Amino acid sequence: MELAMIGLGRMGGNMATRLLRGGHRVVVYNRTPEPERAAEAEGAVGAISLEDVVARLAPPRAVWLMLPAGQVTEDVITLLTAHLSPGDILIDGGNSNYKDSQRRAMLLADKGIYFVDSGTSGGIWGLAEGYSLMVGGRPEAIAHLRPALETLAPAADRGWAHVGPPGAGHFVKMIHNGIEYGMMQAYAEGFEILRAKEEFGLDLHQIAELWRYGSVVRSWLLDLTAAALAEDPELSDLRGWVADSGEGRWTVFEAIDHDVPAPVITLALQMRFVSRQDESYAAKLLAAMRNQFGGHAVMTVAEPEGTPREAKGIA
Repeated sequence: MELAMIGLGRMGGNMATRLLRGGHRVVVYNRTPEPERAAEAEGAVGAISLEDVVARLAPPRAVWLMLPAGQVTEDVITLLTAHLSPGDILIDGGNSNYKDSQRRAMLLADKGIYFVDSGTSGGIWGLAEGYSLMVGGRPEAIAHLRPALETLAPAADRGWAHVGPPGAGHFVKMIHNGIEYGMMQAYAEGFEILRAKEEFGLDLHQIAELWRYGSVVRSWLLDLTAAALAEDPELSDLRGWVADSGEGRWTVFEAIDHDVPAPVITLALQMRFVSRQDESYAAKLLAAMRNQFGGHAVMTVAEPEGTPREAKGIA
């Protein structure tokens, strides 16, 4: 089949390449020209504008977006809608909030345009291994896209699924990423405890490799952990600063809305907040309160780390 790919970043560019290698005709467009030139070298058809993207496709058109969630995606959808026709299909493969996807589907349906939300997982490894695709939308739109979905997935019969109506794909991907937060935090905490047991002189890379085979905690995340520890067991070039991309927060909000306890995901998200603090005001206030009510040890900024002092009150 033929389709367009708009947004040729780390995932979009590789997805376009996988589609091309699967025999599809792919029209590409990117805000900056270099990724577009690279896609053209793989056999893609380059476009010079969003209008040109639409002009280079035969109806019914399929246009796949791989763009940052939020205003960027919103703006591109608005601009594209002016050029699309009834029966065309617009696919958002980014990490949009599922409520935005539901709203966009309703707005496009009024114009006779199908909206499909595809939660996409696989990262930079997806080109070789395939992508996990959690797809929401109308059945007739999914049927039209099936050849492309089967090519992008690890295999035609697995790794992708039509999970529900518009919005369902991004909802499932949101929960997927919330689970990912919890799994990553558990690995990180476990390996820190292993590292703290200095008397055993444990080789963290050895243990990661050990657990990759036969263990109940084996996973792709553990494979990536092992690779990182092989490069530098002390992770000496990294700071312990961890971003969050939004889906973890949305998962926690959804849990609250439905009165579902989700302590692991919630704490994993909040540990990312902790990682971004140079100095915790809350921890300083806790120290001050303990010192005030009981003269408990505190550590001042003027004292070397690890040498708390005891005093009544704060000078």
